[in-house]
Amino acid sequence: MTEMTELLESARREYAKSFGGNEPRISVFAPGRVNLIGEHTDYNGGFVLPMALPLVTVIVGSPRDDGHISIVTTAEGADKPHTVEFEAPQQGKPLVPGAPKWSNYVKGVIEHYRAGPVPGFNAVIASNVPLGGGLSSSASLEVATYTFLQQLCNDDGDTVQKALACQKAEHTFAGVPCGIMDQFISVMGREGHALLIDCRSLDVTSLPLADPGLAVLITNSNVRHELTGSEYPERRRQCEEAARTLKKESLRDASMEDLEAMKESLTKTCYKRAHHVISEITRTTDAADALQRGDYKAFGKFMVESHNSLRDDYEVSCPELDELVAIALEVPGVYGSRMTGGGFGGCTVTLLETSAAERAKQQIKAKYRGTPTFYIAKPSAGSGIMTV
Repeated sequence: MTEMTELLESARREYAKSFGGNEPRISVFAPGRVNLIGEHTDYNGGFVLPMALPLVTVIVGSPRDDGHISIVTTAEGADKPHTVEFEAPQQGKPLVPGAPKWSNYVKGVIEHYRAGPVPGFNAVIASNVPLGGGLSSSASLEVATYTFLQQLCNDDGDTVQKALACQKAEHTFAGVPCGIMDQFISVMGREGHALLIDCRSLDVTSLPLADPGLAVLITNSNVRHELTGSEYPERRRQCEEAARTLKKESLRDASMEDLEAMKESLTKTCYKRAHHVISEITRTTDAADALQRGDYKAFGKFMVESHNSLRDDYEVSCPELDELVAIALEVPGVYGSRMTGGGFGGCTVTLLETSAAERAKQQIKAKYRGTPTFYIAKPSAGSGIMTV
């Protein structure tokens, strides 16, 4: 039995327990993601290179005819209470954010759903995407919720607008001014491929990532991060300030020459933030070219440069992530390693020979001061319907 099937079965058992022994009529999933390279570039109109993961959020449920919504989550680490009840949104009575935090991702998607009206429903949420791990548990929940609503009342099926509606939910209900990458890859993920996403045009290039001799190792530092703090919005504000000083619409339009020419007009901090973003956008397209050629050594080099830039210029790494990267890079057969996600904890992603994966895990276990969790990841499909 696969992990996704086990997750579905556990959600169905919880549904029967919570809702009077009934069977759910709808079952959907949406994946988390790991970003191979291109960090903090999405909200600057740049390029990112993520892949969808076999780690997913599953939602099972059924409609009800009284306009009432009742949702239970079994996700490990979700704040309490684990059950919420509220009325479906009506004309003049929109939903509003509140406690618990996890419910805001769901409420935001319901409020911004592009068809409707959304009827009442019962639902159970189950997830094996680690919360706060930098693998986009929030986008996975948002996209799963939208996919569930599509089964209740069809929208027009526009996948780009689906991702944008989920992003809007995170902005307005969770208070995180995220870029489009996480929602986009959760909707659009393609099995056996990473996606190079142009976050300005939303054009997508699929890059094969199915070489059996190549593995993607995700290591969770198990240091929890919260992006609703001041750090994420502050980094975004600093990038916008740098773009204004450079007289550019966004840092996507700036070159390193532009940045150096205006260095004296920027604060030291804004200069460093811009230096990361401008160099990271170039690194990401160069890394995509390397992946297309099958040049894994070059790709790994770009990963390490990305981590160093996130550590020194963007200042979103932490000692645990730096330690995990350093240990991984000691292992023969490792091409590259870097922090992934928003930062301040969470996970690293390591590209390595498949034959080196077990050796890397053992070395990290032996040397890392914390207690790591590992996932060997294959590029997976985006959101969809499951057979109940």
